[in-house]
Amino acid sequence: MEKSMNSTTLARTKSEQLVIETQAAATQTSKSPTMQNEDAPITSESMGTLSRKSSQRMVVGASPGRSSGGNKNNSHIRKARSAQVKLDVEELSNGAALSRASSASLGLSFSFTGFTVPPDGITDSKPFSDDDIPEDIEAGTCKPKFQTEPTLPIYLKFSDVTYKVITKGMTTSEERDILNGITGAVSPGEVLALMGPSGSGKTTLLNLLGGRLIQSTVGGSVTYNDQPYSKFLKSKIGFVTQDDVLFPHLTVKETLTYTARLRLSKALSRQQKEKRAIDVIYELGLERCQDTMIGGSFVRGVSGGERKRVCIGNEIIINPSLLFLDEPTSGLDSTTALKTVQTLQNIAEAGKTVITTIHQPSSRLFHKFDKLVLLGKGSSLYFGRASEAMAYFSSIGCSPLIAMNPAEFLLDLANGNINDISVPSELEDKVQMGNSETETRNEKPPPAVVHEYLVEAYESRVAENEKKKLMTPLPLDDEIKLKVFSSKREWGASWWQQYCILFCRGIKERRHDYFSWLRITQVLSTAIILGLLWWQSDSKSTRGRQDQAGLLFFIAVFWGFFPVFTAIFTFPQERAMLSKERAADMYRLSAYFLARTTSDLPLDLILPVLFLLVVYFMAGLRLSAGRFFLSMLTVFLCIIAAQGLGLAIGATLMDLKRATTLASVTVMTFMLAGGYFVKKVPVFISWIRYMSFNYHIYKLLLKVQYQDITPPVNGIKTDNGLWEVGALVAMIFGYRVLAYLSLRRMQLHRGA
Repeated sequence: MEKSMNSTTLARTKSEQLVIETQAAATQTSKSPTMQNEDAPITSESMGTLSRKSSQRMVVGASPGRSSGGNKNNSHIRKARSAQVKLDVEELSNGAALSRASSASLGLSFSFTGFTVPPDGITDSKPFSDDDIPEDIEAGTCKPKFQTEPTLPIYLKFSDVTYKVITKGMTTSEERDILNGITGAVSPGEVLALMGPSGSGKTTLLNLLGGRLIQSTVGGSVTYNDQPYSKFLKSKIGFVTQDDVLFPHLTVKETLTYTARLRLSKALSRQQKEKRAIDVIYELGLERCQDTMIGGSFVRGVSGGERKRVCIGNEIIINPSLLFLDEPTSGLDSTTALKTVQTLQNIAEAGKTVITTIHQPSSRLFHKFDKLVLLGKGSSLYFGRASEAMAYFSSIGCSPLIAMNPAEFLLDLANGNINDISVPSELEDKVQMGNSETETRNEKPPPAVVHEYLVEAYESRVAENEKKKLMTPLPLDDEIKLKVFSSKREWGASWWQQYCILFCRGIKERRHDYFSWLRITQVLSTAIILGLLWWQSDSKSTRGRQDQAGLLFFIAVFWGFFPVFTAIFTFPQERAMLSKERAADMYRLSAYFLARTTSDLPLDLILPVLFLLVVYFMAGLRLSAGRFFLSMLTVFLCIIAAQGLGLAIGATLMDLKRATTLASVTVMTFMLAGGYFVKKVPVFISWIRYMSFNYHIYKLLLKVQYQDITPPVNGIKTDNGLWEVGALVAMIFGYRVLAYLSLRRMQLHRGA
């Protein structure tokens, strides 16, 4: 007992001594010449004009061990203090005193009282950021800064933006307003937050500002450096979707490297592009997981925060002028969300314009935004500085009655919920009038009335002034303005380079699925069962050839059925990725389609080789090298033709349920008309067998095995089979052309 009391006293004494020394060092540092006008009083105006970036430099400059001139001295001071406060394990039992002393040494006090806390009081305090971890300071390591190379500054303005959706019913069509006259602006170096409850139009507004909505249903004006949207901006815009659209089997490094090779300028070499990918990995703090797979629903990979940072890295790797993010903090804990928004803040400070939607942020996260657009039911309730939002709503009579997170307060207002919120006198008058339609049981106005009041207040107090500001032309050179208006697309790689990159990426991504134990077991077990059933069958007798004809027909059916239902999933599963990458102009659709279809071939042709090696020799088919390789070539033709049918069905329907149903009916019809079950097909339906690849493959396999044997098996003529080969080649190219045209139609329909 006595020993614990002594250790506690010792800890408290050393902690208090550390506090005194730290405060003295901070006082001396604060008097350095870098702090200008230190004796001048700090007013609210000066606090408002002080940028976040300069405040961060002040905090860093006041931190011991951060100045460039005193690194050695500060490191000796830290080591001396570390030795002074080094306690035994037993003496650390009372950590409360030490934690209190550490808090006091930082000179901070978090007596949070809700909405009255000024934003600069709880924003980027460097002692709480990831960059100030003591281990990093002691090791002398620090994360590289975000890209500081010159980028085209883009000032985004939007005035009276409207958007309508036409809902088509069975007999009538209905128009629904999604956005009603939204106005705002954001400049380089700022972070604009679009906030509002679910269904308020945040994502729609973000897509509209990013040029990802069909312009025919958009009203108002959206300008970039006072110029309308052009295809050139695709190479200057980064867009992070709400869902993390990534390939699960690629590592973090591979994902960013492929993006860099596809999107960066042709003027850069491959080594320079790969170096940019590595730089982004270190900028985002992903170096520890760079060789880890992204992962997905059935594949273990990186964490949610790391996956979100990879998505951000995919966009900032091109050094964009505009960065759009759709709810980047969804599904993340508060600490990870704060780190993510801190990343966005650092990106903005590098001269980029950042616009993000946000849903229910924490109080610390809310104060990191420069500007705020508050939406409610598609209407604008506030636009301006995020730090001035509470003052604005207080001026119209809406103030929180208890200590409350500013974001929660604003979302309650946007929802029309005024519990624990003061009611403006105008709304009180409506309640006291005794109107049964507006009066509620607790004498609170209903949400619809609150929403109407907020919209009217914004229109009368803020909207007109903001619209006048937007009418003022930007003080920019004409050259910068005309750069935005260029209609020329900028491809990061040539067509052949795009094809090669996508081909390699496709093989790396899908090799895990193709060579899974489940698929290998399925093919080999089927081959072994067939070999045992037709074990060393006799090809010399008529009866034996009839049995082998059944085996050959099953091979034609199996390798016609298997690739169809594998290829069906190709485009529907990659639709989100295709839409995302095509919207960013990463590659041409033709390069993607050819790479996607040809990268499957090396993988698709390995398992059939194993299958035939087992079946051919176990079943006792005719032992001849020529016949064996011709049989394998015939199976390859079957696989490629069947794969084309699956690609066409999947690309045309883009719905797995409907595509699977249609493929089942089609494959069953082709199998029945394949020439084995029905020898004489009625004339009015006989044309189906000529469209069936099963029919042509079955005839080719019979001709390969029994070309010089009479009488012919099942009455099939034993000619050279050129007609069947020509029909299969026509199917191979015809189905793929249909699939490509279907993808092209989908892209045009989506406005990409």
